[in-house]
Amino acid sequence: MDKMLYVAMTGAKQAMLAQTVNAHNLANAGTHGFRADLTAVESMPVRGPGYSSRVNAVKESGGFNAEPGPMEQTGRQLDVAVQGNGWIAVQDANGGEAYTRAGDLRLGAGGVLTNGAGQVIMGEGGPVAVPPFQKLEIGDDGSISIVPLGQTANTLATVDRIRLVNPDPALMRKDDDGLIRMRDGSAPESDASVRLMSGVLEGSNVNGVESLISMLELTRSFEMQVKLMETADTNAATAARLMQLS
Repeated sequence: MDKMLYVAMTGAKQAMLAQTVNAHNLANAGTHGFRADLTAVESMPVRGPGYSSRVNAVKESGGFNAEPGPMEQTGRQLDVAVQGNGWIAVQDANGGEAYTRAGDLRLGAGGVLTNGAGQVIMGEGGPVAVPPFQKLEIGDDGSISIVPLGQTANTLATVDRIRLVNPDPALMRKDDDGLIRMRDGSAPESDASVRLMSGVLEGSNVNGVESLISMLELTRSFEMQVKLMETADTNAATAARLMQLS
């Protein structure tokens, strides 16, 4: 009976953890540039003295879904979206480099360019800082050009270029802060083939319908595991009564 109880208990635990990931995805279905988390469960034998008859269901990170999300036309000058594959480099909370698809850019104090989450956008030489201007344009190659204050409209100067990279998603991981990083901690080279669209934002790649269906499936799986635990308890009680009669 204890074997049945153990298997049902670990299965219920992993269904609950998978439900947490699914709920997090669903909650971010409207977050720009969000990449859905994936989960996987692996059967791991429990090692120890005695006969090896116990198996633990262990939830493992399935990585993240790297597929592009839907594009939304905004017409806003500072909104950009990556065309196809590629990533925008940002500075994380620890001063390191990470990557995102969120292109809802804005100018902060001192002309520092950030996204909607407050992460500083990285250029080819470090954080992007834009001097005072009367007109700003972001090219499809990530170049940032301005018409400086007091200059004529045909005086266009390139101040920096947004750092764009395109490593293999299999070599990347998604961390708890929602940013993407290289698994080995390296910084990939800039990729000139990555292109941006201006006046466009990329939405989350979470499929709301699939997430709702997964929520129902995981709920049913959890309920099934709980019923198995109840059955194991009933069987144990019945066996105890039979032993008392004998």
